[in-house]
Amino acid sequence: MMKSLRMSALAAALLATTSVAAMAEVVYHRGNTADPETLDQHKTSTTYEAHILRDLYEGLVAYSAEGKIIPGVATEWKVSEDGTVYTFTLRDNAKWSNGDPVVAGDFVYSLKRIMNPETGAKYATVLYPILNAEAINKGEKPVDELGVKAIDDKTLEITLAAATPYFIDLLGHQTGLPVHPASVEKFGTDFVKAENIVTNGPFTLAEFVPNAHIKATKNPNFHDAANVGIDTIYFYPTEDRGAALRRFQAGELHTNNDAPTEQVEFMRKELGDQFRVAPYLGTYYYALNHEDEGLSNPDVRQALSMSIDREFLADEIWGSTMVAAYSFVPPGIGNYGDPAYADYKDMSAIDREDKAREILEAAGYSESNPLKLTINYNTSENHKNTAVAIADMWKPLGVEVALVNTDTKTHYAMLRDRQDFDVARAGWIGDYSDPQNFLFMVESDNTGFNYARYNNPEYDKLMDDAAATVDLEKRAALLKEAETLFMRDLPFIPLMYYGSMNLVSDKVAGFEDNLLNIHPTRWMSISE
Repeated sequence: MMKSLRMSALAAALLATTSVAAMAEVVYHRGNTADPETLDQHKTSTTYEAHILRDLYEGLVAYSAEGKIIPGVATEWKVSEDGTVYTFTLRDNAKWSNGDPVVAGDFVYSLKRIMNPETGAKYATVLYPILNAEAINKGEKPVDELGVKAIDDKTLEITLAAATPYFIDLLGHQTGLPVHPASVEKFGTDFVKAENIVTNGPFTLAEFVPNAHIKATKNPNFHDAANVGIDTIYFYPTEDRGAALRRFQAGELHTNNDAPTEQVEFMRKELGDQFRVAPYLGTYYYALNHEDEGLSNPDVRQALSMSIDREFLADEIWGSTMVAAYSFVPPGIGNYGDPAYADYKDMSAIDREDKAREILEAAGYSESNPLKLTINYNTSENHKNTAVAIADMWKPLGVEVALVNTDTKTHYAMLRDRQDFDVARAGWIGDYSDPQNFLFMVESDNTGFNYARYNNPEYDKLMDDAAATVDLEKRAALLKEAETLFMRDLPFIPLMYYGSMNLVSDKVAGFEDNLLNIHPTRWMSISE
């Protein structure tokens, strides 16, 4: 009898221990480049905001761990024969974090909100393929004429202006994430605050402490909550890549979405597989202000671009984690052939420098009469070192450069608000694998991303014609013509094609390298 009691007591103790272990909170400490400027999915514009928003919300479609489009709130969709009408069937168990069902009307409300010019969505252009979207966003038509309709609570119909082969990919972008209509109506722009927010994704916002962290907790109402292995995420702004590396080594961060390039060799040696470099669909570039007196001359812009030793930047400054770029559209992108490369791509660096000096002298600039420029860049040793190197490359041409550094949020606000600048560092990561996603940035009416204030009717017409062309080969040819104009006029100087750099602890599973560098927390788990 005593032995039986002892065995029962032992079993109870083991059960209690197991229960405590099972209940232990799984916390993910995630480095994320910078504080978001906004958590309003209709006003967002950066990748570090997207990482957070994809954890808080689920769109009609979502992303797998491998960065592939998968069903989200919609379990399936059908497309009309002419490719213009999409009918989505919504899952029965989709809920908001407050328990409300997610219905087709929520997406109708959300899509109308982002197109409403009063919202001020800088990224509304992503969804312009929807019927009347562009005219509505420009205030030319009423919002109710948007090509979206709720057939019933579980059936959504979206009509496009023309067949768009990559439309489903567009819906994976953060601008396709829904808002909770009742919360927006009640709180207005304050719907994003932790005490007000209602989300429909794997997580919901618990707190936002600027310059410290964002805390998100598991959403028990998410339809796949049972398979979400993380209970709490802390997103930390890690603009200082060196500090982020030290925090990673100390075990304070499980992952970080960038790394200090000046320490690449150290990381490869000391971190092994925990330092990951992978191909990335993006271009690192300098925007040139076409309204600047000196830069308004296209010959000057060409000379500045020609004289930059991109191989040096990619290999020496960025530790071979980047590739020299001589086009704005990265090679290998879908629905395209070879991009429109710069004419001087195959010239030697010395010949390019000599030619650039001749061009600037013909434009009236030399060491005795220098072209004075300021390069603005956002906080990062990587960006600083790049700017310093380019200033050195321009110096022999008679170009005097001053450097201005601000934090990421201030830097991009300056560009989007069209404040004065000469040259500004920026980068573009493809939201979907199609050249339009790069070339649309400098259409004259794209005030959100046309930092250069480029205005070329011929370019705009080519982009409009491409948008109306269903034949993919003909469309690609039109886009190639547009990129050829881009490389002639240089609103942006392409510098390097991105490679993604991530620090990923051995304790993390489910973090899969992919071309879009998208890593939803939903698929991850952490072991201690």
